[in-house]
Amino acid sequence: MLIIYVVGLGGIKVEKEISQAVIRRMPRYYRYLGELLDEGVERISSNELSSRMNVTASQIRQDLNNFGGFGQQGYGYNVKFLHDEIGKILGLNQRHNIIVVGAGNLGQALANYVKFEKLGFVIIALFDVNPALKGKTVRGIEIHMIDEMEDFLKTHDVDIAALTMPKQKADAVAKKLVDSGVHAIWNFAHVDLELTDKDVVVENVHLSDSLMQLSYNIVKNQSAKEK
Repeated sequence: MLIIYVVGLGGIKVEKEISQAVIRRMPRYYRYLGELLDEGVERISSNELSSRMNVTASQIRQDLNNFGGFGQQGYGYNVKFLHDEIGKILGLNQRHNIIVVGAGNLGQALANYVKFEKLGFVIIALFDVNPALKGKTVRGIEIHMIDEMEDFLKTHDVDIAALTMPKQKADAVAKKLVDSGVHAIWNFAHVDLELTDKDVVVENVHLSDSLMQLSYNIVKNQSAKEK
């Protein structure tokens, strides 16, 4: 649940809770609006956006009204303005420094994904326990040993730590990160982190869960064809 402040009657700021379901849809809006910009589209109605996104027009209006609306009746949405405003809501108008803990295949794949930087997410270092990787670089980003991590965090501003390591070590590393002042963890380790510090934001990413959901839908479609 995200809490934002909106201006109510008399100019008084009022807390407003935003559900995780709404938050999960915001990056999709941002992505589709970016595609519309690339196509040269200047304005779009909620109905037109609905047909592209497979989300009802009513749902789109409700989602955006949580943050102020942004549309005009009879005109729709200015695509560039809405894209920029959603970017601000998602914090994409700021730079976020990231470290990757675990420089194996997945960690190096994240470091090689240049689109993150276009969104303001900049990977500044990787860490690993394998001495054979010490000093090597991935797209110009140096791999350090994990015992150097705490000193690195003292001298660098790090907003997000991505964990791409075995689940057995994830909890201990996450605790070190939190103790060193990191307040956001992007967790690819095959375990749901449970941290007691309420100021720390954790996003658990389970790639196998996504594959299992895909597998379920394959089986479901096959069963439907056989009936």
